[in-house]
Amino acid sequence: MRSILETEIQVSEQKTIEVVVSGDARALKNLLAAGANVNEQDEQGWTPLNWAAGRGDVEAVRLLLEHGADVTLTGRDHRTPLMIAKAADRREVAEILREAEMARAAWIDPREMQPYCKAFYLGELRKFGGWLESRINWKEESSAPGGTPETIPLADEEVVYLHQDFTVTKSMWHDESVVFNQITPEWREFCEKELRFAIPEELL
Repeated sequence: MRSILETEIQVSEQKTIEVVVSGDARALKNLLAAGANVNEQDEQGWTPLNWAAGRGDVEAVRLLLEHGADVTLTGRDHRTPLMIAKAADRREVAEILREAEMARAAWIDPREMQPYCKAFYLGELRKFGGWLESRINWKEESSAPGGTPETIPLADEEVVYLHQDFTVTKSMWHDESVVFNQITPEWREFCEKELRFAIPEELL
């Protein structure tokens, strides 16, 4: 029968990442209780939390966070545990990690890093009762003879872009060739209910 000292030595010799990959929650608890390195990194720079996030292992993620795992550490791929969880579609784990990042003031709204817009035919947007078209910061060139971009009417078949702040542009670039910027609660409701416009979950 092993002594307590022999057990502690055996546990201390185990690698945290190996235990996380094995999915042995009890062994992980013992390892962390024995003072194992919760932020151990492998040859690719991945930590136990990175591995647990990719596996979608809720229990391991919670244990690692409780023992001070760093949610901001990245490997050579420059991905945080939260990014890894999202890429693997581990939604429950992603929510836990997002909350952990927010609690540590480390969370960055991905919409600020990856602006989102979606293309629509202009005619679909013109169905809104409060539609009021404008031409602000117009960059589009007109091929119509004798006309300017500001005077040539836009056809219903024109493709325009609805952005995450609910402005509409002819260019896919935000704030360029603006067609509509009257952002009201009614307009937001129209976009969400009638156009079913929503930012994809993987960006949140």
